[in-house]
Amino acid sequence: MAGEDDVLTDARSGWLTSWLPAWCPTSFSLLREAEEKMLKCVTSNYTKRYIGISNGNRIWTLTFNKDISGKTPLVLIHGFGGGIGLWALNLDALCQERTVYAFDLLGFGLSSRPKFSNDSEEAENQFVESIEEWRTKARLEKMIIIGHNLGGYLAAAYSLKYPSWVKHLVLVEPWGFPERPNIVDQERPIPIWIKALGALLSPFNPLAGLRLAGPFGLSLVQRLRPDFKQKYASLFDDETVAEYIYHCNVQSPSGETAFRSMTIPYGWAKRPMLQRIEHLDPNIPITVIYGARSCIDGNSGNAIKMLRPGSYVETIAIRGAGHYVYADQPEDFNQKIIEICSSVD
Repeated sequence: MAGEDDVLTDARSGWLTSWLPAWCPTSFSLLREAEEKMLKCVTSNYTKRYIGISNGNRIWTLTFNKDISGKTPLVLIHGFGGGIGLWALNLDALCQERTVYAFDLLGFGLSSRPKFSNDSEEAENQFVESIEEWRTKARLEKMIIIGHNLGGYLAAAYSLKYPSWVKHLVLVEPWGFPERPNIVDQERPIPIWIKALGALLSPFNPLAGLRLAGPFGLSLVQRLRPDFKQKYASLFDDETVAEYIYHCNVQSPSGETAFRSMTIPYGWAKRPMLQRIEHLDPNIPITVIYGARSCIDGNSGNAIKMLRPGSYVETIAIRGAGHYVYADQPEDFNQKIIEICSSVD
């Protein structure tokens, strides 16, 4: 593997960066080591490098089979709190016949962690522009984009603004599409203690609790999300995945601060994508993939189809999968993505 730059250090993070190492046993170096452990099981050749964008920011990028021509490249965009390492079960299968790119979103993983706007539209636009700058620097002309969770929302926002570069949009368990129901409080009362806790935590970033846990944070991840170890059990029999998730999410907050600005209480989007998706170029096909066991509302796919009656929209439910479809049922997921890519070219 070639093209690896030095690990990014961001001097702009201020007092929090200087305080975190004393309490949280983490660093960008430890995050890089955790990512390398996640990717050791990947057998295909790839390069990893930083791609520079504006304001001195850099996007951490993996590239597979760059020399393959005649096939539209596939671009993978991870979800909230994730990173490129979580695609470990998918990369080998997906890169067999085309170039595949996976990158850490600005503000997440090993990418730069700049200050985002507190305005939801501006924060969203910062993400979108970083993706476009990344595409330009990577010299991609057309892309098949796969976005999971927050990555799905941002992939849709990108496609709305820059439709010329998108040949197929794949939304995997996308966040931020439906509006918050107006009757949620009447039909499903929220306990007072939850409202109080929400009010208490509202000034803080979503992952602040993990940082406050300090040296107990890794154990917290292991106890709260033992399912991740099960999802990747075919690759690892230790705490590799928990360590990666931990180190991804206790670095200086940046992308999660933007996410907080983009949400209203209880995780709904301030600017729901279903209010805008009908304006997407009608020639861009959309595939929506859900896990049949997911707790996420799967009706957005049908809503998109109704909003785009003259365009291609397909909804796929993968049996036995939850929210992390690509890790819950990787073989089925990979096969569906390969079929989608084959339909493009």
